[in-house]
Amino acid sequence: MNLIIPMAGRGSRLRPHTLTVPKPLIPIAGVPIVERLVSHLVNLAPEKVERIAFVVGDFGDEVAASLRSMAARFGAEAIVVEQTEPLGTAHAIWCAKELLEGEVVVAFADTLFTTPEGFKLSNEGGTLFVKEIEDPRQFGVVVLDAEGCIASYAEKPENPVSNLAMIGIYHIVEGEKLGAAIQRLIDEKVRHGGEYQLPDALRHMTESGVRFSPGVVDRWMDCGNAKVTIETNSQVLSILGNRAEVHTSVVLEDSVVVPPCSIGEGTVIRNSVVGPNVSLGNGCLVLDSRLSDCLVSEHARLDGVNLQHSMVGNHANITRKADQLSAGDYTEIK
Repeated sequence: MNLIIPMAGRGSRLRPHTLTVPKPLIPIAGVPIVERLVSHLVNLAPEKVERIAFVVGDFGDEVAASLRSMAARFGAEAIVVEQTEPLGTAHAIWCAKELLEGEVVVAFADTLFTTPEGFKLSNEGGTLFVKEIEDPRQFGVVVLDAEGCIASYAEKPENPVSNLAMIGIYHIVEGEKLGAAIQRLIDEKVRHGGEYQLPDALRHMTESGVRFSPGVVDRWMDCGNAKVTIETNSQVLSILGNRAEVHTSVVLEDSVVVPPCSIGEGTVIRNSVVGPNVSLGNGCLVLDSRLSDCLVSEHARLDGVNLQHSMVGNHANITRKADQLSAGDYTEIK
């Protein structure tokens, strides 16, 4: 099986945190978003994942090396390709067309999810992962036929025709058919908003007789902006269990850690209360502070703060009393 991970977006809604770090590499509970996603997909796959294509923007050699190293940890070969123009989701997949053969999973890198115990992938046309939602007007949804297979698609329907929203994870049994559908979009210049969209390719496949089944997920956790990323961090910590994952090198003096939490290597915490639902990256310094529901990246310094529902970037230096912050890398507040 192959994986294709489109991750070339600029992460505009998560700025300033994505000005220096690509969104999929932002850590959630101590692990980068994309690594959590790949880990879950590898465990869910019915067979070994042989190759993983990461479709990136102009992220540089260091990011490419990091992605190759990550894939190797899962026993897979990494292929890093660049989407040089923002031409849509189908075009991003087309950039990795060499992996569109045999069984393939396409997974957009800002989506985390959990599946029911015993969940199985369809061995017919494929499985499109969906989540039941209350208001489908802001999402692409699928409509099922009498047999429970996907019959049609609707993009942000004003009049709700279904409450099953596509979450951005697609399992295709025959990747060649997806490749042919995308090729048709490009040849016929079928665009929406100036871009080639994946739902148009899926619609063509369905109309051509490919039978997709819906894979309903338990949780759909977004990382689109700072607010929902903080919420996702809290959810992932709760999924990991009511415990504190504290690296053995952490220095804890006159302080309390309230689980669930994830505290990285070399972090020092003095005269503070950390948790619940807090992730601290490697090498942080927390002094005289109270943190809850916070996502803090590496080497940040927090002194005398009372933060809730906050996101703090790498090497930030926050020395003030505050309730809620979204501070990017190298920010200094005194």
